[in-house]
Amino acid sequence: MLTWLSRTNYDFPPLDKALQEPNGLLAAGGDLDPRRLIAAYRHGCFPWYQDGQPILWWSPDPRTVLLPEELHVSRSLAKCLRQQRFEVTFNRDFRAVIQACAAPRDYADGTWITTPMQLAYQELHLRGVAHSVEVWQAGQLVGGLYGLAMGRLFFGESMFSRADNASKVGFVTLVRHLRDAGFVLIDCQMPTRHLHSLGARAISREAFADYLQRYRDESPSGTLDF
Repeated sequence: MLTWLSRTNYDFPPLDKALQEPNGLLAAGGDLDPRRLIAAYRHGCFPWYQDGQPILWWSPDPRTVLLPEELHVSRSLAKCLRQQRFEVTFNRDFRAVIQACAAPRDYADGTWITTPMQLAYQELHLRGVAHSVEVWQAGQLVGGLYGLAMGRLFFGESMFSRADNASKVGFVTLVRHLRDAGFVLIDCQMPTRHLHSLGARAISREAFADYLQRYRDESPSGTLDF
């Protein structure tokens, strides 16, 4: 049975209570209060829903992750990086990045990054929890992504691209930055060909929970300069 959350309690059900079909649906309801969002990521779940639906909380099994040391950069992408076609920045324009990620796409109906979702993550950004990566070309924002940093873990949320390889360049730059700072895992949530081409792979929900337990409160070993 699906658990419905109240607005006065930030506790989530155990991850092993998530449904098998649809895969990983753990709970519904609640709100997007920053304290609840932080509690959700610490617990191992994330919000994902469409306009008109209640807030749905997910913990899929398996979970798609990328270990920084397993980052794969193809020859063509390495060439693009060497050519320095793009400028990459951190936290320069979080709002523009999340709005671009929320924009309609040809291959999808609607967006799950609703206006309340955008406002909630902007608040997390103001609190220093959520971060953005911007990719610029000739002064124009052409790619980027955003996510949350907790302990030695980074939780990726969404990315966008308006130029060939722009989001990949932003992602690779972020992964290298996190690796140098001592991060051990990047949560990619759900599988995509794009992410698998960069080295992402699936691990069990149990293994993901082990990473959470071990690293969510452990400070990075290096300097993280967002």
